[in-house]
Amino acid sequence: MDTKAAILALMTAWGVGACTTLPALAQDAEEVVEEAGDADGDNPLLNRVWVMQGAADSLPGVMHIFLADGTLVSDSCWETYRLSTWQQVSDTEISWEEDGMTISADITSVSDAELVLNLKLVGGAEEQRFAPAQVPYVCPDIPK
Repeated sequence: MDTKAAILALMTAWGVGACTTLPALAQDAEEVVEEAGDADGDNPLLNRVWVMQGAADSLPGVMHIFLADGTLVSDSCWETYRLSTWQQVSDTEISWEEDGMTISADITSVSDAELVLNLKLVGGAEEQRFAPAQVPYVCPDIPK
């Protein structure tokens, strides 16, 4: 009987302790989101899923998401996602880390409807065009 009472008391304490911290954590997260939204609300590059537009022979579903906290989410229908750090160097230039290298890109244009980047790669410059993702979006089946 004493063991059951001790276990019940311990489980109750854990439950009450966990519940008391939840509102504080939720409140902190909301404040961070509001602060980030206020500071970067006028930058159309941020917090949007950009899907690469290209030739019919290119792989579909290449996408980038430039988060306001400095995280770049890169993904495609054929490869697993990648998280990288990125920064906006100036109004017209961004850079991110990829496989231990820094990739720099000029922002040729950015609006609510289109993002055009001119990547400065070792083999030369490469233009990439992106459009906001259409929701819902499902990757096509892999050809067999």
